[in-house]
Amino acid sequence: MSDTLLSVQDFSVVYDVDPPVEAVKNVSLELHRGEILGLAGESGCGKTTLAYGVQRLLKPPAVITSGSVLFHDASGDDIDVNALDAEEMRRFRWDKISMVFQGAMNALNPVVQIGKQLDDVFQVHRPEMSRKQRLAEVKELLEIVKVGEQRMRSYPHELSGGMRQRVMIAMALALRPQLMVMDEPTTALDVLVQREILRQISQLRREFGFSVVFITHDLPLLLEISDRIAIMKEGEIVELATSEQIWTDPQHDYTKKLLASFPRLTGERGVVVR
Repeated sequence: MSDTLLSVQDFSVVYDVDPPVEAVKNVSLELHRGEILGLAGESGCGKTTLAYGVQRLLKPPAVITSGSVLFHDASGDDIDVNALDAEEMRRFRWDKISMVFQGAMNALNPVVQIGKQLDDVFQVHRPEMSRKQRLAEVKELLEIVKVGEQRMRSYPHELSGGMRQRVMIAMALALRPQLMVMDEPTTALDVLVQREILRQISQLRREFGFSVVFITHDLPLLLEISDRIAIMKEGEIVELATSEQIWTDPQHDYTKKLLASFPRLTGERGVVVR
């Protein structure tokens, strides 16, 4: 089995407005099995557009203008994501690649109990499962993410931000995907809850063996949890290296500026170069 899980080659996305906006420009990268790949850069640099584009979640006026996306399945098959029809793509999502969207409160249905929302995943993607089997899976998922089955009948507004984010992680884990894409999963959470969520993501990754693409503008956070980090600027990946290399020996000026923009706890005060 290949060590590579996902191969993206010369991938470009344009927003077809007047004038057109090149949001992602000829991006190429590979994601390894079981690794956490951080995707960092300032707001508007194309991080989320790239992640959505790879999963074909973009809506007009966004247009994929070039590039290939190959998913190297654990079964040994290579899946050309761009060649899947609508029904094949529906089955592919959540089963092979899942997504934790930014803003859990907006991603969850506010008028449906969380147990039912998790159950819906199995009804759609595992129709052969009995109601009893689905219930057991939902309870297990809520225990895995430390929400607890007693919250099955809760509505999203009855949960804290951290608990809602855990429910989204449970939903993404439901079908045991090989890749989980996480778009700013700790935004708007306080630092203690952020720490708990990050610790849990790392633990679940070790337990289930999935890969993670972790999108954020918070470079110090990525330095802590990622195996490798891709730095994006104006739609392009300007540097891709291990977390240690990014921290100790950054090569691109933009990476250096990102690192310099975060205050240090020790040492003399510095001046950010603009």
